[in-house]
Order: sequence, then structure tokens, then C-alpha cells
Amino acid sequence: MCESRPLNSQSMVATLTSTPPSFLPLWRRKLPTYNPTQCLGTGKEALEISSNGYIKTNTIGFPEKGISTRPRTSSTPRPPRPRRIILVRHGESEGNVDETVYTRVPDPKIDLTEKGKAEAEECGWRIREMIEKDGANDWKVYFYVSPYKRTLETLRHLGLAFERSRISGMREEPRIREQDFGNFQDREKMRLDKALRLRYGRFFYRFPNGESAADVYDRITGFRETLKADIDIGRFQPPGEQSPNVNLIIVSHGLALRVFLMRWYKWTVQQFEGLNNMGNGNLIVMQKGYGGRYFFSPKWTHTHTRISASNGDLLFKNPQIQLIYASQ
Repeated sequence: MCESRPLNSQSMVATLTSTPPSFLPLWRRKLPTYNPTQCLGTGKEALEISSNGYIKTNTIGFPEKGISTRPRTSSTPRPPRPRRIILVRHGESEGNVDETVYTRVPDPKIDLTEKGKAEAEECGWRIREMIEKDGANDWKVYFYVSPYKRTLETLRHLGLAFERSRISGMREEPRIREQDFGNFQDREKMRLDKALRLRYGRFFYRFPNGESAADVYDRITGFRETLKADIDIGRFQPPGEQSPNVNLIIVSHGLALRVFLMRWYKWTVQQFEGLNNMGNGNLIVMQKGYGGRYFFSPKWTHTHTRISASNGDLLFKNPQIQLIYASQ
């Protein structure tokens, strides 16, 4: 049985207000065997460390190749935005030609067909031709790609059109993956689910054990915020450069790209439900225009609608409009 002792209020206050060094929270301690510079980067890639051993908070950038860590001031100009944001749908996959593949192969592991590989390579050369018509010598491309096998294979064949010196970077981005239809898919049940989706609404219908387009919208929103931040800090810029001739290429899936456009241009649910996927291996070009805003490049995007050149807003002639994208 514990011995009862009288409480001393002064000693209690002293005990509570004095924190032993060993109990300091990790973020306030200086660990002698831990070097944050080595963990976060080396040389020019390292974040700046203050004299007390903490990471400076007035730096910009991330510990990746070519990201500046100079202090941001009100007079620091923002890096130029990419000249284009190019959206590419993966080439023809085995699931596009045979729906029974989904019953035995996980969706993320479905391959491209030989036709799909050729579509991807042709798409790469179309992109290069478009970029070279700018007449700039310092152009670069940067890739975001879905982690699904068919998008990674699309990037591999699309990338054959570019020398390594033209590629400023690549990032695998899970948030731009395909809509989740619910693990292995029963063919007849999927047909029923898709019929129910038309009755319920293409945007809000959630597949059993899967996602709705609204769910995809939520993760695409997070990706868009990351993308805007990456643009603002110049993540796509070649090391030590401030080039306006960087082209951002996003390799993804039909529905994910439609949702990306919906989120970027603030389209309504009704407008989204009037859109269909572009073809396999096709692309949409968002060209930088006045004020740094992006609009559809008319040479590469054909629609049954009029498109505002300033902000890409769709002016619908009817609610059941279908976008048709150029494959040239």
C-alpha cells in the first residue's frame, strides 16, 4: 500500500513547468546522429538548415533534382507556367477488346494490345511534332502517369519519341488511376451495373465495392491542388533554368481525364454527364494563353460545342453533347 504524502503546490507547479530534455517532442530536439540534410537531399538539392539545427521554413521547393531552395520574397518572380498541359488516354488495352479479361486479370495489371502500343508511339510523335512547331530549342517534357500497367506501357512507347535530354522528369501518380469498378468483374453483373448507372446518374452511381465518378472527382481535386503547387514552385523546370517551353503530359484513363477537365474548368455535373471518353491513344491539348490560363488548342481538340478560347468553358448547344477529340 502506497504511503500517503501531503501535496506541495509549489513543487507540483515546478514539476509540471520544467520539461526534462529527454521528453522534448521530436520536432524540438536536435538529434546528434540524425542529419536532416542527408535525409532530404545533398549538395544543391539540400534544404537550408539554420544555426540551431532546424529546417528553415522560409525556403521554397522540395528536395528533388532542380528544385530551388532560395528564400521566397515578395519580389521573387514565379517560374513560367508550362506551355501546354497535354492529356493522353492510354492505348488500346486487352480489356478494351475483350471484356472477359476483367473477370480473371486485375484491372491494374491489364496489358496493352499490339495496336495499343502502336497508338501510344504514334501519339508520342504527334506530340513531338506539335512542340517542334513552336521553334524553341530549349523545350522539355515532364510526365505524370497512372500506376496501371496499361498507362505505364503507354508512357514507355510514347516516350520513344523523346531523347533523354528532352525529358525533365516523370512521376507516378496514383490519384489519376482508373475508376475502381470493384476488384474482379463479373461480366453479366457489370452490364447490369452499367444499366443501373444510366438510370441513377453517371456521376453519382457507385459501383459495388468500387467508386463513383464523384469519388474520382475527390481524388482528382487533390491531384489538381498538387499540380498547381508544382507549377508555382517550378518543379517541371530544368535545373537552373526558367524556361517557358516546358510541356506537361498526363497519361491516364478516359473517365479520370474527363473528371480532370470537369474539375479544372468547373463544369457542372450535367455537363460531365453529357461527355464520353476520347479514343485510345488520343490526346487533348490545353494551351497556355492570356494571363497564364489554359484553353483548348483548336487544332488538336474537335468538339460539337463552341469552346471559349479564354478559359475552356463549354457552351452547350444541348445537354447530351458528346466531345469528339482529334486523332490526327
